[in-house]
Amino acid sequence: MNYGQSSQMARLWEVDLIRGMAVVSMVIFHLAFDLNYLGILRIDLDSALWFYLARLTASLFLLLVGISLTLSYSRAVLTGQLSQYPSRLWKRSLWILCLALGVTSVTYILIGRGYIIFGILHLISISILLAYPLLSLGRMNIALGLGAILLGLHIQGMEADSLWLIWLGLAPRGFVSLDYTPLFPWFGMVLMGMATGSLLYRDLSRRFPLPEACACAPAKGLLFLGRNSLAVYILHQPLLLLLIYLLDGRSPLPFALAANWGSGP
Repeated sequence: MNYGQSSQMARLWEVDLIRGMAVVSMVIFHLAFDLNYLGILRIDLDSALWFYLARLTASLFLLLVGISLTLSYSRAVLTGQLSQYPSRLWKRSLWILCLALGVTSVTYILIGRGYIIFGILHLISISILLAYPLLSLGRMNIALGLGAILLGLHIQGMEADSLWLIWLGLAPRGFVSLDYTPLFPWFGMVLMGMATGSLLYRDLSRRFPLPEACACAPAKGLLFLGRNSLAVYILHQPLLLLLIYLLDGRSPLPFALAANWGSGP
């Protein structure tokens, strides 16, 4: 049974809402990280609360990548544009990869050791392409997703002699990075999202009842963040650093990151 029948080009508000919640979670974690890293406020980011918040946030983003791929694939089928779908994925992947390489360049210049080599944007860029031939498998992707996660957990802690295997989850001894999201186990979350999308939606229609989105300000704010999550991801860290600089004159931002690296907060 289908609920909430939508037009072919309509957005499903609950997907944007959950993505907006993930954005808020990301900003909270990064604010805590910045305050601790710059020595302004002592925060134990290794505690269970912050440890699981970071991983829950990354998991939500990647699950939603998988769900969104399922929805965009259905949209292409319904609108008769399936032949154009691969080229759109390539363009999307290339755009996100360019942003990822920009993050790599900026973090390398600002902090040097610990710069982002293969973070979540790098992973999403590759995942979009790897996921395409698996979209037709639908809910069967849950098995592949579990396999990818278990493989990632198995190789976690293993070492490689080269940086070229970092993207798979094999890093050299002593490797550190501000954001490290390798293919295994994290591509498994994208696959789980694809399976979830197939279970919850069919032909851009919900398989479950859901009322209309709340018109209250908090809900509208979350929807806005969810619909603009990529832009928020790129801009939020510079804005956080600027805010910290304006509120705390002790921090010579943005170069405080480079100066404090290695000395601890």
